[in-house]
Formats: sequence, C-alpha cells, structure tokens
Amino acid sequence: MKHLLTIVCATLLLTYSPQIFSQPTEKLLTLEKVMNSREFSPKSVRGIRPMLDGENFTQIKSDSINAYNYATGKLSRVIVSSDELTPEGRDKSIPINNYKFNSDETKILFASETESIYRRSSKSEYFIFDLGTRKLRALSANGKQQLADFSPDSKRAAFVRKNNIFITDLTTGDERQITFDGKINSIINGTTDWVYEEEFSIVKGFCWSPDGKKIAFMRFDESGVKEWNLTYYGNLYPELYKYKYPKAGEDNSIVSVHVYDLETAKTINVDLGTETDQYIPRIKFAGNHGKLAILRTNRLQNKFEILFADVESGASEVVYEETNNYYIEDGNYDNIHFLENEKHIVLTSERSGFNHIYSYAIETGELFPITSGNWDVTDLLGLDEKTGKVYYASAEVSPLDRNIYVVDFDGRNKKSLSPEAGTNSASFSAGFKYFIKTWSDANTPPVTTVNKGKNGNLIRVLENNDDLVGVREDYGLQNVEFFTITTSEGIKLNASKILPYNFDANKKYPVLFDIYNGPGSQTVRNNFGYGDMWHQYLAQEGIMVVSVDTRGTGARGEEFKKMTYRELGKYETIDMIEAAKYLGSLDYVDEEKIGIFGWSYGGYMSALCMTKGAEIFDAGIAVAPVTNWRYYDNIYTERFMRTPQENPDGYDDNSPINHVEKLEGPFLLVHGMADDNVHHQNSIDLITALVAADKDFDMMFYPNSNHGIYTGKNTRFHLYEKMTAFLVNHLK
Repeated sequence: MKHLLTIVCATLLLTYSPQIFSQPTEKLLTLEKVMNSREFSPKSVRGIRPMLDGENFTQIKSDSINAYNYATGKLSRVIVSSDELTPEGRDKSIPINNYKFNSDETKILFASETESIYRRSSKSEYFIFDLGTRKLRALSANGKQQLADFSPDSKRAAFVRKNNIFITDLTTGDERQITFDGKINSIINGTTDWVYEEEFSIVKGFCWSPDGKKIAFMRFDESGVKEWNLTYYGNLYPELYKYKYPKAGEDNSIVSVHVYDLETAKTINVDLGTETDQYIPRIKFAGNHGKLAILRTNRLQNKFEILFADVESGASEVVYEETNNYYIEDGNYDNIHFLENEKHIVLTSERSGFNHIYSYAIETGELFPITSGNWDVTDLLGLDEKTGKVYYASAEVSPLDRNIYVVDFDGRNKKSLSPEAGTNSASFSAGFKYFIKTWSDANTPPVTTVNKGKNGNLIRVLENNDDLVGVREDYGLQNVEFFTITTSEGIKLNASKILPYNFDANKKYPVLFDIYNGPGSQTVRNNFGYGDMWHQYLAQEGIMVVSVDTRGTGARGEEFKKMTYRELGKYETIDMIEAAKYLGSLDYVDEEKIGIFGWSYGGYMSALCMTKGAEIFDAGIAVAPVTNWRYYDNIYTERFMRTPQENPDGYDDNSPINHVEKLEGPFLLVHGMADDNVHHQNSIDLITALVAADKDFDMMFYPNSNHGIYTGKNTRFHLYEKMTAFLVNHLK
C-alpha cells in the first residue's frame, strides 16, 4: 500500500481563505511554511558508523567523514575530506552521502549520482577510496552499478548491472562477469523482483562467503509473471514503462539459489526442493565455515524454514521449522542470528502469542525462550557472544513506547537501558561498550546521545534539537494527547488527539480522523511525528485531529494483530465507526462534522468508512487507496487474505467498490497516475462504480507521480492545498 480529472469547484482554491484564530503567540502557521520550509524539521546526526576498535565511530560532516571517540567526544582523526574525493578528469568532488567500509577499514565505498528505481532500489556510480594511498577510483567504467559490496578479504567488490552480477578485482581493476542470462522483465541475478523488494524489504540478492572465495546469489525467473504498464506524460507521445507485478492469486517469479566459485569459475545449484511456488525471503552465510543459510516460506506464508546448504555440492537440509495458524511475521526475517559456535540460532517468533527472542539448538531441536511475557519484542538489536548478552527493543512498558533492554542468553538479569517514556532506538559499538541512542516522544523532537552499553547511562548529547523546541514554542503548537476508546465489545483502542488552538470545552469542533490501520502498523505512537505539522495547521484552523489504532494494528500481541486474517477491512471499519460515535458523543465535538483521511491502506480505510460508515462520517479523503485486494500484489495480500480463489468473499465483502451505493458525504479521491505500488486501476474502477451509482464526488489525479505523489514542480504542496481546502470547506 495520478491527466487531471476533477469535479472540485474550480473556484474553491481561489476563494479559500484560512480563518485566523487569535493565539497567545505572535507567529501563525501557513500552509506554505508547513509544506515548503524546513523550519519545523528536526536535525539528525548523519552517517554514523561504529568502528572496529569499539572506541570510535565515524560521522558525516559537511565536508568530511570524521572519527570521534565515544567516551570523550574528541575528534580522533579525519577519515577523508571532500577535497580528496574528486574523480580524475572532473572538477567536482563526489557527495558524501552514503559510504561503506571494507572489513579492515582500509577502503571506503561511495555511491554517487544515484538514481532511484523503486522504493528501496537504486543504481549509482560507485567509487572506492583507499585510505592507505589516499587515491580515489571508479569501481567500474562500464555503466552504473547496483548493490556494490566488498568481499570479506577486501580483494574484490561485487555488484549488479542490468540483472547480471560482476566482480571487480581491486588490485588490477579487472572486471569479471559471472552471470550472463540477465534480461529485463525476464531473468534477474543478484537482486530481487519488484514484489520481493516491496514486501520482503530485500533488494540485495547475493552474499559473499566468509573466505571471499564464493558468491551465493538468488536468480529470479519472472518471465511467467504478468506485466503492468505505467504511462508517463510530457512528450508528444507518452512513454510506456513495463514491469512485472504479480497480483493476488497470480503467478510469481520462480526463485533459485546458486553458488559461484571464483577459483573454478563454476556455478552450482542449491537444492530447494521440488516446490517452486514458494518464497526465499533471505539468504546469508551462517558462521565462518561456509554453510549457506536459506530462509524459505510457503506461498501462504504460514510455514517457515531455515535450510543449511553445502556450498560445494548444493545439497541442503532443513534445520529449523515453524508453522503459524495465520502467517509468519515477515519482520522477523532480519532478526535471525547464527552463533559462532554454529550450534545455535537466535531468532524472534510469535509462537507464544507475542513476539519474543528464542535460542534454538540445531542438533537437538530444543527451543529456549530468552524473553517472555504479554508484550512484543520489536527489534533484535545485537548479540554479544563473548559476554552472553542479547540487546533488543520492545513494547514492554506500553504499545505506544519503545525501550532498549539487555538480557543474558539464559533470560536472566534483564536491564533497561532507556528508562525514558517515549521511543528509543540504539546503534551499538563493536563490543557493545557504548551505544548511540535517539529518543523522542510525541511532543519532543529527537535527542541523540552517546550512552554506556552496560547500564545506559548518559555520556553526552550529540544533538538535542533545542532550536526546534524553541521554534515550536514560538508558534504555540498543541501537544499530542493520548487516550483510550472502549468499544461496545469491550475492546480498548489506543488513540491520540490534537485539540484545536484556543480550545474551549463549551464549543463544538469538527474532527478529522487521520488513519492507516494496516496489519501490524501503528499511527498512535509516543514518538515525534515528522509529518504532524499539517495536523497542527488544521488545529489552527479549528479542526480536532484524531488517530486510532484499530484491531489489526501492532505491538499488542498476535491475537489483536491477526484477528483481521482473511477479512481485511472488516473489523478495522467496525472499530473506526465506534471511535467516531464515541467522539461524536463528547460535548465539545460536532457530531455532524466528522471527517476521515488516509493514504494507501489508510485510503482504503477512508473509502470503506465513507461507504459502510456513511451515516457516521460526513466527509472523507482517500489517497492512493486499494479498493479491492484482488488488485494488489500477492505477497502482501495473500499473507493476510490467502488467495482470491480460496477466499472470494473475504476479498469482495470489504471492497469499497461493492458499497458505493451507501456513500452520502463529500468524498475526495486522489491517486498518482504512475503509482507502481497501488495501481491507479484501484481508483479508476472505484470511479466507474461511483458513476454507475450516480454518486457525486471530487477527484484529483497526478500525472507521473508514484505512490508518494511528489513528482513534478509544486505537486506535494498542490495536493495538501487541495486537501486542506476540501476539509475546511466541508468540516468548518
């Protein structure tokens, strides 16, 4: 989870004039400030990497990469300055935006002139800087590369170009091609297809063996996957872009795994079994002795296995298996760690009903819980095998918060390293002696600090965003407040609200629900909302902004999250209707002016609420909505819905297309016409149904814009200006 068509009154934007409320401060928000300035953006600490010695970290500065001491904060040395990064024959240095060290920190890989492909993929010109010789050279002169990566022995670097894998010898500069069948929209080597990238969050499809003598890689045969066409406008004849997009119930790429031997130049096939209608969400080498670990799940994603493959013969065996009554949480694929003793795997699983950390003995099959309780581990941050400690983040205190903990491998001596309420994240030094923590809460911009790994004690502050705190005070911004809604079924839903400026409990105010509600998601979190300034602007306009996490959302255990299985949209809509009824019952809420807005899954929910909840919701905006899950990709959709062939009613009963006759209030439908993720087919077919039902509505399509709707001059501001005018016109 964009030819300009509109039924919006042409004079709406011309006549719209924001109402100004008196405030206790001199400064007022404008939509231009909110959308186009960086006045309200927090500062971050850029490009931090822990160094091998465990005592220093590197950080990007304006014209260099510097090393600093964790304990003292003093500059240890300048690693490289921008004036050293000018390629031969050029007059400008490459930007210091993204960098990667080799295994012994003697070389740095830089990406330059990066072009985005899809959400996570890109191609760049890569350069290697040698810290010994202080020389910069291009990785390849034969076209942009993807996913460049040093070999563990630092003698080579591998990359992908045009769906094939190449290796550059860093001593001689010789370039070797190791796959030859790569072809656009047919065969992919070393990277992933669109749906894997989007739904398994994986782009890199190759990995080096620990000794640097082999490369294991994934090969996607997507020749049997149906194509989708995107149309780009602006020239005399529009440009058509074709790519493979498997919708629910349709054929996927056939994925195989191979190992290339650099010494023999031979490639072997890894045995993945006879079933090809399955997924391989990750491959990685386990331990230091060359065993290749392959993660495998069936098409329904309710059975998960880890295979170990022999890199000489390709023979494989299943060493871990897990089944689930619903589906395996895909976020756990990156929480798998193979211990150096090669006898244990540490991983996270929802097998207890909550997501927890386990130690699995490969030989005996014994599974030992390292954490337990009625709360979810949200991230496995690292393992210190020398001291036998596990570092993780969890929602133990509250589903709204994230805190950092350390615990022994045997589950004892658990200690909190972040006692503050709010959201904490951590990046640990080599050896776990220190960590860099970023903390925020709903009303405080991020604070980045250096802390002790042993107890979490503060060493010093790297960035406190005090300037932004002052700016927010100058504008008198409203605090986000949390509250709970109890439904008629006794279910407690977490919610947040921003009250209108100069709130008066004796007045009645309109309400806008800003929602998402997708499986495992959360919009009600005690963290700093980078995009909440639009909410603040609406609050200045006298609109109360509310968000609710319905059933199906995350950090409250498996039962709460997975109860929407096979029926996406049903229970979320029931909960949203109850939430709106509750708000409407409050003395200070105008129950005749309750609106709803959402994007992607939130757009789907907005369209459902405006139809199935038409008697409650008075105005709605749906941006880039799914309108029938038959139109969305199969990995995501089938995870929660199974296939349309198995579950036709689940797909159709909660499709807004099948409820258009219920629509009553003003409805604005928005989509990007080059949305590679949620195709604008979803909105087109909804329009067809609305017209057939003789329903009036507004719509706005943005040419050449993808799911984010930002392509082209002024696009993002135009979108928010239109949505703001719509809400003020229909809710004020």
